[in-house]
Amino acid sequence: MSIGQKLSLNLGQHLVMTPQLQQAIKLLQMNRMEMENLINSELVENPTLEETSDSESTMQSMEEMPQETTPPQTEENPQANEDFNWENYLENFRSTPNLPVYRGGDEDLPSYENTLTSSPDLPEHLSWQLKLSDMTDKQKTIGEVIIGNVNEDGYLQCTIEEIAEKESFDVHEVEAVLYRIQEFDPIGVASRDLKECLLVQIYDLKENDDCLEAMVENHLPDLEKKNYGAICKALNISMEEVIERVKIIEELEPKPGRAFGGTPAHYIIPDIYVVKRGDEYVVMLNEDGLPKLKISSFYKNLLDKENQSQQPTKDYVQGKLRSAVWLIRSIHQRQRTIYKVTESIVKQQYDFFEKGISHLKPMVLRDVADDIGMHESTISRVTTNKYVHTPRGIFELKFFFNSGISRVHGADVASETVKEKVKAIIATEPPAHPFSDQKIVELLLKENINIARRTVAKYREMLGILPSSRRKKVF
Repeated sequence: MSIGQKLSLNLGQHLVMTPQLQQAIKLLQMNRMEMENLINSELVENPTLEETSDSESTMQSMEEMPQETTPPQTEENPQANEDFNWENYLENFRSTPNLPVYRGGDEDLPSYENTLTSSPDLPEHLSWQLKLSDMTDKQKTIGEVIIGNVNEDGYLQCTIEEIAEKESFDVHEVEAVLYRIQEFDPIGVASRDLKECLLVQIYDLKENDDCLEAMVENHLPDLEKKNYGAICKALNISMEEVIERVKIIEELEPKPGRAFGGTPAHYIIPDIYVVKRGDEYVVMLNEDGLPKLKISSFYKNLLDKENQSQQPTKDYVQGKLRSAVWLIRSIHQRQRTIYKVTESIVKQQYDFFEKGISHLKPMVLRDVADDIGMHESTISRVTTNKYVHTPRGIFELKFFFNSGISRVHGADVASETVKEKVKAIIATEPPAHPFSDQKIVELLLKENINIARRTVAKYREMLGILPSSRRKKVF
């Protein structure tokens, strides 16, 4: 059998994503901040784009766009030509939006982020106290090394021997400086473990209680399990005395750096609003702060037939106009899609908006896709990183899509509703005898909800609720 090269013709269909389609998909999955940054970037790079006022919004309805004003075909289409009537297109470009929009009333006010002051983090706070202390220069140098090895919870991440060996310090000097830093605010910072952290705070209280110190020193596991009987027996004190000291320990801070840690607050700007008007819920797009685009009339004159502009100039302007028109169309298509998806969600989750989370229905992407005649992948892109402001609060659009939990009788119930019921059951449990996961399963079964114990445990962990053995309260 000989091996060789030959030419052959095959007829087939292939999906080709044009640059315009790629741009539309990219815009669809952007959140509001990314969208605003893209528009501002295009305003800088494309001279044919201009920002206009609210009264001159240029979002044009695709249904009302004249057939002859369709932008020129892309390079993949051989029908692209230079005779496109840009003047007719610009003359017919509509200047009012066709979708209800929300406008904020405080346009002149700065954003929340611009009015906030940044609070010092834990290393800065400790360094400030170190500089104000009466330590020697060498002790301050050691203190800077110690502070540099404190994690966000306020604990020392290495041993004093490692610091002394790496920086060529004396171990006793490092330990002496460490004790001084542990007295800084917050008390107990730079401790090596939980036991040392709590003991430093107890010394600061000046209680001079040997039993209190012994409980922290030797009985932390019993305190965690609330095994107060073992503590009474070991320390030979009454239950009332143990409980009195436990109350003091519960007021101590196990993570001194908690007040300085965590990520900065992230303010969510909703992409869409749902407002109740009478008995109906009205969907409105949030266009507040989003630049409104229009085609520059100056570049329209460059394309007049009587204009004797050079061909390279006309080619450049036509290319930029083509890009600008497709951007405006893509933005409008994005807004329309978000509007239609939210409108479908409101229609299918009407009971949630009326009665709360306990009436949230199971819903998947296909339900909305079939309702508005779009593909599931489009619905997935629309609902990612998009937020809606409702009378019930601000939610991500993904929140309304959740799996169903089967009932013994009747229709399925949403998983978010089950989580809320689990939370409500735990909130009403007796403190001295908290419900186990199996008991919660039995209580849910009485409400006609059939769920496994491991599912209850999973939902409880997602809600940040401790197991029953650690929720027990003796007093």
